[in-house]
Amino acid sequence: MSPLITPEELAALHEVTILDVRWRLGGPPGADSYAEGHIPGAVFCDLDADLASPAGPGGRHPLPAADAFQASMRRLGVSAGRTVVVYDDADSTAAARAWWTLRYYGHGDVRVLDGGLRAWARAGLPVVKERDDVTPGDFEAVPGGMPLLDADQAAALAESGVLLDARAGERYRGEVEPIDPVAGHIPGAVSAPTAQNVEPGGRFRSRGFLRERFNTLGVVDGVQVGAYCGSGVTAAHEVLALEVAGITAALYAGSWSNWVADPSRPVATG
Repeated sequence: MSPLITPEELAALHEVTILDVRWRLGGPPGADSYAEGHIPGAVFCDLDADLASPAGPGGRHPLPAADAFQASMRRLGVSAGRTVVVYDDADSTAAARAWWTLRYYGHGDVRVLDGGLRAWARAGLPVVKERDDVTPGDFEAVPGGMPLLDADQAAALAESGVLLDARAGERYRGEVEPIDPVAGHIPGAVSAPTAQNVEPGGRFRSRGFLRERFNTLGVVDGVQVGAYCGSGVTAAHEVLALEVAGITAALYAGSWSNWVADPSRPVATG
């Protein structure tokens, strides 16, 4: 089953939990956008509060602890036996973080609305301001549902397999670094900006296109692959694109912000 769902397919579902995961680094707050209009029945999911722990040595968006994530998802109405659809209003970067985190903690039926709220509205489907009452869910968070890398494992994978850097090329090359204190990339990593995974309107490119793209980057049968970015958000989008292409990949959740927290770790540029 594809990890993506179209607006028309979502509109036809009756038993579904919908999470609005609109978020942008530096704002505006996603909750404000949600209040201005959202998909009927959707509940706002705060990426910073619900899908991450507080920033620190583990990175700018460390994974939430299992008990905290379970409590958040239950509050948002997530249950194990009920399909979850996640969306944002851009290219599914924030939605991919929700998809990955739910999958990592054991939910087996999570879909990403391809094209997000913009695709939903373009399809002529309703957008509302009303908030429905949420019935608490029964989701149990059990880690291990998706492959996860720490810093040492990411370094090893860059040598033995393919470690994709999902950030923009200029950040990979170390030409600019607007967020983290050190510029550059993990030695041996391959530049693979996520912008190339989607069409101009925000929908994912076809399975065939994505598979060919990743093949040219060295992701071929029998080779292990992982992804990282600045804080583990954009890299989840890379893992999702790989999943669309039929390729299983690991996520270095701490990503660059965790890597450079230890000054002894090597940094490559160029």
